[in-house]
Amino acid sequence: MKRLLAIIVIIGTSALEFTSLSLASALELIGARPEPIAERGIVKVGDEAPNFQLRDLNGNVVSLSQLRGKVVLLNFWATWCGPCRIEMPAMEQLYRSYSRKDFEILAVSTDAQGAAVTRPFQQEMGFTFPILHDAEYRVGLMYGARTLPMTFMVDRKGIVRQKVPGARNWDAPEARELVQAMLKF
Repeated sequence: MKRLLAIIVIIGTSALEFTSLSLASALELIGARPEPIAERGIVKVGDEAPNFQLRDLNGNVVSLSQLRGKVVLLNFWATWCGPCRIEMPAMEQLYRSYSRKDFEILAVSTDAQGAAVTRPFQQEMGFTFPILHDAEYRVGLMYGARTLPMTFMVDRKGIVRQKVPGARNWDAPEARELVQAMLKF
C-alpha cells in the first residue's frame, strides 16, 4: 500500500512538473510573453481608442466607432463619485458650446444599477449629453480607468490625444482651448 501511494505521489508530481514545463516551453516556442498585470488594459496617449458598444438611457446601442470624424470626450464616472458629480455641470456647458457635427461627449456610467440611478440624476441636473452604461465595468477596465472620474480625449481619427485623471473644470478656457485645438485636425 505504501509503495502504491509513493508511486502515485511521484507520478503526480512528475505530471505537474511536466505540465508546467510544457506550458512554459509552448509559450517560449510561439514567442508569447505574458503581459504584466500592470500593463493590461491601459490605453495610452497616441493609441487608437478601443471600440465598444454600450446602451444609453433609451436602450439604444452606441459605439465609439460610429462617432469617427468627431472629437469625443469619453468620461468614466458614477453617481456615487463626488468629484464626478462636481465636474459634470461644466461638461454640460462644454457640450452645449459645440455642434454635434464636430464634438460629442460620452459619459460612461459605471453604476451597477444602471438607468435606475443615472436617469434621475440626469433629469435632476438637466444633462443633455449621452449617458451610457458599463455596469460590469468592462469598458472602463479595457481603457485602464482604474479611478473615477477618468476622461479620454479622442480625436477625429479615433486616436487618444489626452488622458485626464480626476475631476476638471471642463468649462475653463484651458478645456475649451484643448477642444478647439483638436477640432482643427
